[in-house]
Amino acid sequence: MSPRIAAHLNKVGVNFDLVSHAHSRNSMQSARMAKLPPSQIAKAVILHDGDRYRMCVIPANHRLMLDRVNAHMNGRYRLATEHEIARLFDDCEIGAVPALGQVYGMPVSWEVEFNRAKDIYLESGDHEHLIHLQHGAFLELMSGQDHLHMSRPQDDHIGSMVH
Repeated sequence: MSPRIAAHLNKVGVNFDLVSHAHSRNSMQSARMAKLPPSQIAKAVILHDGDRYRMCVIPANHRLMLDRVNAHMNGRYRLATEHEIARLFDDCEIGAVPALGQVYGMPVSWEVEFNRAKDIYLESGDHEHLIHLQHGAFLELMSGQDHLHMSRPQDDHIGSMVH
């Protein structure tokens, strides 16, 4: 697990546990390997508007509707590059970004669909573990962060993040 994430979770004091799974390359694969519904896996999508970064947290089986985020934020966000993400999340393995941007100094917008999930799982910063949170613990971690409807279930473009 990312050292910063571990320190934050311990400091905040929310209940969580780690779920081990076979090595995965992305959040959809993590769901398959851990035998969990993709709708309960929180995928982090990093955006940049030229000045600021923002993390959008959406279900693993959803696509981000960038136009909706830009309209809500009155912004001009684009997807951050792999290089930017690697620099921002330097204590994480590439492709295993935890859905807790506030730990890394960036604001978070989270998908309201997570209000329906009893259990939510976050990438831990590596490709073999997920952080399991009950809904109340997730809400506690997201306290003060923006939430909106900004994603939709993926269609036949499996693997895409943005529409």
